[in-house]
Amino acid sequence: MSDPVGDAQRTVLDRIGGTSLLALRRIVPRNGARILLKMESENPTGSMKDRMALAMIEAAEADGRLAPGGSVVEYTGGSTGVSLSFVCAAKGYSLDVVTSDAFAREKLDHMRILGATLHVVPSDAGRMTEKLTKDMIEAARVIAEAKGAFWTDQMRNRDQLAAYHRMAEEIWAQTGGRIDGFVQSVGTAASLRGVAEGLRRRDGRIAIAAVEPAESAVLSGGPSGAHKIDGVGAGYVVPLWHDGIANRIERVSTEEAIAMALRLAQEEGLFAGSSTGANVIAALRLAEALGPDATVVTVMCDTGMKYLRTFGARLESAADRDMRAPTAPAGPADAPA
Repeated sequence: MSDPVGDAQRTVLDRIGGTSLLALRRIVPRNGARILLKMESENPTGSMKDRMALAMIEAAEADGRLAPGGSVVEYTGGSTGVSLSFVCAAKGYSLDVVTSDAFAREKLDHMRILGATLHVVPSDAGRMTEKLTKDMIEAARVIAEAKGAFWTDQMRNRDQLAAYHRMAEEIWAQTGGRIDGFVQSVGTAASLRGVAEGLRRRDGRIAIAAVEPAESAVLSGGPSGAHKIDGVGAGYVVPLWHDGIANRIERVSTEEAIAMALRLAQEEGLFAGSSTGANVIAALRLAEALGPDATVVTVMCDTGMKYLRTFGARLESAADRDMRAPTAPAGPADAPA
């Protein structure tokens, strides 16, 4: 039973973390291994990024980089921006966000609703590329310098790792220490790195798999390219990445990721974004490799509600194709017996 007095003293920021861990029931490995999904969609903005946004802001408050009433600047594909908008609104800071039309419109609208000022960098046909990432970073640097604002600079900010160390402790407790592998897609690499570090402190035998877009597989030595998996695949090897983070790197295409996200919705009742789809594909591969007794944990990075337009357009397009498909001509009627 909750304590009414204690509950009254809590803030919305206290709702970050402590998310559920659920087993997939229908989308499972052929060998019978178990896949568990860390339900980060349960965070206040529906995203795991709430954890890192709060960690970066609180660390800056603690050491004086961010003073009361100060302002914050960040570049983001959307989820970090929404989470920072949420944290800054709760704490009373102004926020400038550099983003792009390459990312889900729902995320941009969410940031504006939470009070952020947006600076939108045009993309190449709605695709994520190395050039777009670096243009956004430079724009954020210029704005932060001009305003004298605190720049969270998520690609380089190590303060966020502490948030993911805590997430690792949650996973360890929820599995009772029975975990053989962890899988996560790479954007800044902070979530994969932080959780991997935390889990390996508990058991160095845990296999860690990184996930990247097949179209831009730079971590595994491929060329930089354009893709449409939101929030991952910056197009270059990001500063927080190092080769010792993962035992293996899985490549997943945009089409595979989106198709799996739709399967999760239709077969498991779990509506998530494309990065979660990529995670589940890679988790299935790792579970098959580890064997039938394995338990593999991966992450539901965010809710699919952030991508309703994207998924809706895809389903409408598929329906249109089905309607236009030619039908076979009717054969001759059977003769009466």
